[in-house]
Order: sequence, then structure tokens, then C-alpha cells
Amino acid sequence: MNKKMTSGEIAKKAGISQKAVRLYDKKGLLKPSDYSEGNYRLYDDEALLVLEKIIALKQVGFSLEEIRDNLKNSDNSSILSTLQEQIDIMEAKQYELEKAVTRIKAVMARSNGNPDWDDVAEILKKMQLDQRKDAGHFFALDHTKGEPDWYVKVYNSLDINENERILDLGCGYSKVWRNNWTQIPKNVHIDAYDLRGSWADDFEKYIGENEKELSPGTKIDLFFEDIEEDATWSHISKDKYSMILAHYVMDSLKDADRFIGNVSKVLDQGGVFSMNGFGNIPKAHYDFWLDVFEDIGIDTKALKDELQIRHKKNEACMAILEKYFNSIEEIVLPSPFTYNNVDEICRDLAMCIPNEKRIVEENKAKLEKYFEDKLQHGVVIPHDGGFWRLKK
Repeated sequence: MNKKMTSGEIAKKAGISQKAVRLYDKKGLLKPSDYSEGNYRLYDDEALLVLEKIIALKQVGFSLEEIRDNLKNSDNSSILSTLQEQIDIMEAKQYELEKAVTRIKAVMARSNGNPDWDDVAEILKKMQLDQRKDAGHFFALDHTKGEPDWYVKVYNSLDINENERILDLGCGYSKVWRNNWTQIPKNVHIDAYDLRGSWADDFEKYIGENEKELSPGTKIDLFFEDIEEDATWSHISKDKYSMILAHYVMDSLKDADRFIGNVSKVLDQGGVFSMNGFGNIPKAHYDFWLDVFEDIGIDTKALKDELQIRHKKNEACMAILEKYFNSIEEIVLPSPFTYNNVDEICRDLAMCIPNEKRIVEENKAKLEKYFEDKLQHGVVIPHDGGFWRLKK
């Protein structure tokens, strides 16, 4: 017969505190095997095995509530799936920690030893936008199986020719170049600008390691300067460009009008300025959800109100573009997302109505019923990517 252990003895064997044993008992994870005559908790070897499981699961990041559920359903298949879920969660946390470290190091590098909280806040905001764009691309990759890579679509839409002189403003990680590296034609010269400490740092390394693979005569020069500073534009204005890109930067600028005015000054006559995130309306996305709401019987007011907000912003943006460019064309690149569960579909809807997200929760049961049969093959929701193509 196994010798019974007190809470202090089992704690010592497991290498934890007696207080932790009492906590696990209180939370329903570890129950005593017996009680002494003085009503003290007693534990056997089987309880020690359970305690060791609790400690192991806690060390790999499980909460006490998750551990309790896992102990109740501890067959091998559930253990495997639970561990895989925990790996996914921890990898996501690791990714977030790596991003945070990158941001903090960048702030320290840019502060020159004398950080100012206003500057720190502004720098972090810009870097967070940079990181979110990359996370958005990975999300798109997971939900656009069978579709060409998004940045290949964007690159192909630009129709870059030999001998182009290109200015890339806010280049960041530069997937439009990385993902099409060997496709860039001959004798193309690209001047790319971004802040030191952004993911352009990694692009600098990538250029150094891969520039020999570029087409003959093609060259990429990377400059770490602020694209909203006058000194930067004094540098840029020494040249003229046949193509200028400002992709995924407009939402981070303090003065979009001034920025676009500066762009127009260095764009060749007949050249093309490609930009996005400036009053573009994802029409196909909203049309999809308007149809769903009407089919289900949900009031479409929230969607129409959000569309009205976007149309007003579109008008304000167009007024700025018309000040500097004679030809304004919008190129729409479709990017259908395929979802296989209702939670992802609900998140998609929440993006359409950021001011009325409560509607998603209130109608989740209706959405589940509506999409139930469709989920077996995946629910395809259209997503547009709108790019302005501007000429003087």
C-alpha cells in the first residue's frame, strides 16, 4: 500500500510550495486521496502524478482553468491537439514579443540617447502600422489558397518596363520587390525610402545578400530618411521619376495633401504615381455583406452608414488628388478570402462595421445558421484592393 503524503511532503517531492498545492486543490485540479484523523489532506502516488502533469502544463503556458479541463479529458488524441494549440498560441506570443523588442530597439536607436515621450509615441505608432501590414499579408496567405501571391498581383499591375526610374516611399519590408526580385526588368533604378528601425532594416540586408540576382543594370538604393521632412524632399527633388509608389503609407502620414504635392513635383510628365489606402472603398466586400444582411433579415443601416462615412472620405481624398493630377484611375485587384469557420466570418464582418461591432454578436446565431451548409466547402468573401494610378 502506497504511503500517504501530507501537502507539505507532496509539495517537496514535486519541487513546489505547499501554498501552490492548496491553490490547485481550491481550483479543483488536485484532490486529496484521503484525510488524516486530524482532517489534514493526504495524497498518494497517483496524486503525485497528477501534480506533475499540472506543473508540466503550467510550465508550457496553460492557465489553471485550461489545465483543469485537460485533466478531465486526458486521452492521447486530446493531449496532442491541446499541445498543438498551445504551440500555436505560444508562437503567436513569441511573434508579438519579437515585434515589441524590434520597436523598443528602434526607439532607442532613433532617440540618440535622449528619448522624448512624444517622439517615442509617434515612432511606435508608425512601426505598429508596419507590423500590422505584414501580419495582414500572412492572414491573407492563409485564406487565399490557390490565388497568386498578393504582392505578385500588385507588381504585375504596375507594368514596370526597362529603364524605369522608380521612387518607393515608405518601402518597409518591400514585398513588392522581394516577391518579384528576378522579374524586375533590366536597367531599372529604384530609390527606396523609409525610417531606420522599421522593417526596411531587413530589406537593406536582403539587398546586400541578393543584389547579384537582379537583372543586368538594375539597382536598388535604400535611404533611411523621413518622407515627411523637408530635408528628405530636398534630396529626392534632385531627380525625376517615371514611377512613384506610396503603398500602405497614407494612413500614417500627418499631412497627406503636402505629401502628395511633393510627389507631383518629382513625377515625370507622363509618369505614374501608384498609391492606396487613400479613400479607396472596398465595394465588393460591402456588396457581399449587404446581400447577406438582406437574405438573413438583418437591418442594413450599420453597413450603409459605414459606406456613407467611406464615401465622404473618398470625396475629400479625391479633392486633394484633383489638385495635383489630371488623370485619376482606380485599379481594383480582387482577393477573395476563403473561411472555414463562423468566427472568422464574424471577424470579417466586424471589419466592415467597426463602429457597430455589437451587431456581429447579436446576430451570430443567424450567421451560423446561414453559413452552416456553406462552411463544408469554405465560404468565399470578396476583398478588393484599390490602387490609385495618377498622372499629371
